[in-house]
Amino acid sequence: MPAFDPDELVRAAAFRSELRRFLHRSEALAAESGLTPQRYDLLLQLKAAPDGYSTVTELGKRLHLRQTAVTELVKRAEEAGLVQRSRSEADRRVFLLELTEDGDRRVTRVFNALRRDRVAFSRAFEQLDFHFRATNRH
Repeated sequence: MPAFDPDELVRAAAFRSELRRFLHRSEALAAESGLTPQRYDLLLQLKAAPDGYSTVTELGKRLHLRQTAVTELVKRAEEAGLVQRSRSEADRRVFLLELTEDGDRRVTRVFNALRRDRVAFSRAFEQLDFHFRATNRH
């Protein structure tokens, strides 16, 4: 078994702790807005999508989920009034997904509430990356 740097191990553990803290906080804030973590992720991807809409296939890639899982997630979000779908004018076989006003309001509320948390998480990631690059230079 190769030797490891104890300092790198400590930094990796601290990073994982920060990641779990961020995810826990994200889940709590999403729940306050009536969203599951999966729905928040879906709405966030739609909010960030070019032109304000996306497809199930594209969402599957961004969420790292199978198409069947995304289809079910979209179906439930649509039933909850958070997402709406319409046929693509360019390809009538394709459905374009976009946020409803309620979906947009909820995802924006959670996103804004997480601003400081994203900064803290970003700093933890940058610190780990800096030390990782410094110890792996040849």
